[in-house]
Amino acid sequence: MEKTTSGWINGFIGVAIFAGSLPATRVAVAAFEPTFLTCARASIAGLLGALVLILLRQPRPQRADLLPLAVTALGVVIGFPLLTALALQHISSAHSIVFVGLLPLCTAGFAVLRGGERPRPLFWLFSFAGAGLVAGYALLNGAEASASGDLLMLAAVLVCGLGYAEGARLSRKLGGWQVISWALIVALPLMLLLTIANLPTADVLARAGAPAWFSFGYVSLFSMLIGFVFWYRGLVQGGIAAVGQLQLLQPFMGLGLAALLLHEHVSWMMLVVTLGAVMCVAGARKYAH
Repeated sequence: MEKTTSGWINGFIGVAIFAGSLPATRVAVAAFEPTFLTCARASIAGLLGALVLILLRQPRPQRADLLPLAVTALGVVIGFPLLTALALQHISSAHSIVFVGLLPLCTAGFAVLRGGERPRPLFWLFSFAGAGLVAGYALLNGAEASASGDLLMLAAVLVCGLGYAEGARLSRKLGGWQVISWALIVALPLMLLLTIANLPTADVLARAGAPAWFSFGYVSLFSMLIGFVFWYRGLVQGGIAAVGQLQLLQPFMGLGLAALLLHEHVSWMMLVVTLGAVMCVAGARKYAH
């Protein structure tokens, strides 16, 4: 019971950190090209992860771990950051954030397929109810929509769910922060090469203001590395499918940040749907095992 509670606490911290990712990406992508932003943030986090692994003398993954690490890297190091950065060129941060509410279903689905978890039927009822609330809110949201932006966000959510589940499954063996660090290292050679190839001109770097640089730092350190330390630990301790339902809260945390930092409108409906999402999370937790 204590381990499960710790899992939910760690998972909540991870979700709170991730909630700032899309608003920060929205600010950063206004100053930096999406490919450069994706590769540079992964390179910075990868170098830091490598440094920590060396300092703490962590053992290398076994050969059998390389493919799962590559899948994790493809989902959370490359796929989600790149697809969301591209999407945010077409849609607002508020509109994009709500799609993240579909992540619990994707994570739970991949947890069943790849992690061997078998939640009870009522778990799926609460999961689909939570996803339905979020999807309904997205449809009623007055923000500008774009077919290409929406498709990019759906693809981002799909690959992220796979990366979350695969990384959490591997975390049972290697440890949470070790998995994201090794996944970043797997992608590091390609990310460094693409960072150099897409390096902005001196003029572009000089024009980027303090908010853009702060956002760049946030997505590089917190979104790409620190958040995963808590998130993967929580998924391992509390169960991938169960703790994954905390992602239902992420859209509304992100919308709150978007309203506070980007001055986007927050309606009373957001509060109603947030309460409904919290109830779905509570129900999913009860029937997760």
